Formats: sequence, structure tokens, C-alpha cells
Amino acid sequence: MIKKLLFISTLLSSTYTWAETWTLHDCIMHALQNNITIQKNRITEESGKATLTQNKSALWPSLRFNTSHGFNYRPGQETDTYRPVDGEMVATTNISANSSYNISMNWTVWNGGINHKNIESQKVSNQINSLATEANELNIQEQIVQYYVQIMYTREAVKVNQSLAKTAEAQYNRGQELFREGQMSKADLIQLEAQLASAKYDVVNIQSQLENYKRQLKNLLQLDMNVDFDITGDIPQDDKALELIPVAQEVYNVALLNRPEIRSAEMSIENAELQYNIAKRGYYPTIGISAGISDSHNTSSVSNVGTQLKHNLNMSASVSLSIPIWDQRATSTNKKKALLSKTSAQLDLVDKKNNLSSNIEQFWLNATTGQQRFISAQAKSKSQQASFELINEQFNNGLKNVVDVLQSRDNILSAEQDKLQSKYTTLLNIQLLKFYKGEALDL
Repeated sequence: MIKKLLFISTLLSSTYTWAETWTLHDCIMHALQNNITIQKNRITEESGKATLTQNKSALWPSLRFNTSHGFNYRPGQETDTYRPVDGEMVATTNISANSSYNISMNWTVWNGGINHKNIESQKVSNQINSLATEANELNIQEQIVQYYVQIMYTREAVKVNQSLAKTAEAQYNRGQELFREGQMSKADLIQLEAQLASAKYDVVNIQSQLENYKRQLKNLLQLDMNVDFDITGDIPQDDKALELIPVAQEVYNVALLNRPEIRSAEMSIENAELQYNIAKRGYYPTIGISAGISDSHNTSSVSNVGTQLKHNLNMSASVSLSIPIWDQRATSTNKKKALLSKTSAQLDLVDKKNNLSSNIEQFWLNATTGQQRFISAQAKSKSQQASFELINEQFNNGLKNVVDVLQSRDNILSAEQDKLQSKYTTLLNIQLLKFYKGEALDL
């Protein structure tokens, strides 16, 4: 599924790079294609594939060709005389040149099966590398949805504060009218003015938080400052926070089978067992075959090059047997290290399972308590909104004082913040539970 998404992302990457507004899907697709950590993971995967090819090649013989060419100069050498060398009459000249050629073959026929086990081990390592890439892909998606939800929450909070700021401005204007009519004291008017200033500050502050969350998501997507970035998408309806929460145990059971960090830890144990198997084969003998063909010629010979090459042609072949007797405890040390690595891998698997269980349980608790708080916050917000509207109307008619207005504003602001926070906490954690169950992120 991820490979299909990446293919689509490649076709549309230029659109994502310069888009003014990004959906959650856009953010995820861009990150999967461009995140540096994920790209490095893919490089590691390719490196592992190259190592596997090399390990497979180790099963076959190696072939090497060597040639050398040299010149000799002996200014004091007597010339015009001849002497026999290896059956050839060689002239004693002060300048001579010689050339040699050699083709050699070496083949490790059997080394205790280490080469075959190295291939098996590298295949497992390649699968672990692939799972590491998958784990980082899931991790980056998890981070993106957290920032995305935070931005949506803050965006709604901006609207709440802007609405309260407008009301505060209307109340201040009404206060000025009442002050001019002698129905409000200067002190009360100053309090309304302070409330307006505080409301405007709250708007600026929450807008600053919104931009900062956008910057953090933008940085996670590795976009530079020249990219005009904002998210898009409909504000989730309140009913979405009242969805059925997945059962934690069911999510955990599915995650145990599918999460890449768990599968990677299990394969690390398998790889450690292979390394132990490889280590103990250090006690086994090694059988090798080597062969070679060599030839040479010399300009000082009275024979022509063809004759020299015919006479000097040499062929050889040999079989070798190497039996380890005392390797300074290298093999026994490697075996012990492999067993320790296996124990460490087993502990790592237990740790990852515990972390997975704890994370899922935390998501479930956050979703459950958040949903309960949201239900209460909905009722509280509705009640405070009605009270706020009533007090505001009474204030405009001169029936309520400034203290009532300020208290009502604080109450509605607190109620709205509780409602938004519980709503988005519930939405986020329900999405994460579904995500760990294998479903795509979707707000």
C-alpha cells in the first residue's frame, strides 16, 4: 500500500511542494517521499541488497589476471655472448626487456557452510532494514497527525477568542455610552477597557501559537521558509468525537502481528541464531582449489616471442585443506558474543512489546477520558454560552454590572477551551488506535 502511495506522490510531488494549503493526506505523502531519515533508510536497504549479491558471489571461484613488464640496463655488461637459461640461449646484452602473464583461479569449495549461512543472515538483515524503513514511515505519520490535530484545535481556539474579542469590544463601546450617560463609573469603564485589551492579547497569543504549530509541522515536512504553508480540510464535527472507541486489547493483538518494530525485533532474534550458527562453524575445516596459467618472454633470448611463450607456458593446480587446531579462542569468543546478542535481542523484543502495550493503553485511556470530558464539556459550554448571552444582553440594558460581565467571559472562555481540548484529544487518540490497528489516518 505504501509503495502505491509513494508512486502517486512522485507524480504529484511538485504540486505538494508549492501547494498553499495541505490536507493530512498531502502532508503524509510528501513526508513519505522526502523525509531525510526515510531516504537514508532506503539507502541502507539498497546497501544490504548489494551485500547480499556479494555474499552470493562468494560461492563461486575468483579469477584474476596479472601481467608485468620490465626493462634492464647494464652499462658494463659484455655483449655478443650467449648463455643457456632454462633451456633458452640468452644473449648477454646491456639492455633487455621481459614480460610475464598470469591467470589464477581460487575457489573455496567448502568452509563449513559459512558462505551459505552468510547469505541467509544477509537476507534476514535486509528484511530488518526494510522493517526499519516501514517503522519510520509509520512514526512520521504519527507525528504529522499529532501536529495536524494541534493546528486544527488551535484554529478553532482562534475563532473562539476572536468572537469573545468582538463581544468585549461591543461591551466596551456600550460602556462608553453608559459612562457618558452617567450610568457607569470610570472604574467600571476602565475594567471593560482592560477586558478588551486582554481579549485582543488572547487573540494575538493564540494566533502566534497557531503559526508556531504550522512552523513545526512545516519543519517536520522539511519545507523551507519560501514555501507558503497552511493546512486545509473541514473542521471535524463534534459527533466524530463520539465515535465508538476501539477496544485496546483488540488493537494490541493486531499490532503484535503487524507493527514493524515487533517483527523487526523477532527477526533480530532469528539473525542472532544464524550468527551463532556461523560462529560455531569456525571449528570446521576449509577446502579450497586453486589453479593458474603463466607465461613469459624476454628480448634477450635468441628465440622469437612465439617460441618463448611455447617453452615458458606453465600450468598448475592444487587442492588445499585447512584444519583449525588452535585459533586463540576466536571461535569460542564469537560463539559467546552471538549468544549474548541473542539474549539482548530477546530482551529488546520484550521491551518493544511492553512499550507497544503501554502506548496503546495510553491512547485508549486518553480517548475514553477525553470522550467523557467532551460530553460534559459540551453541556457546560452550551450552558455557559446561554448564560453569557443573557448577561451580555442584561449588561447592554444596564441590568448587570462589569463584574458579572467579566466573570461570565472567563466562564465561557474556560468552557470553550475544555470543549475543544477534550474534542481533539479524543479525535487524535481514536485515530491513533485505528492507526495501530492498521487503518489509514483520516480526519
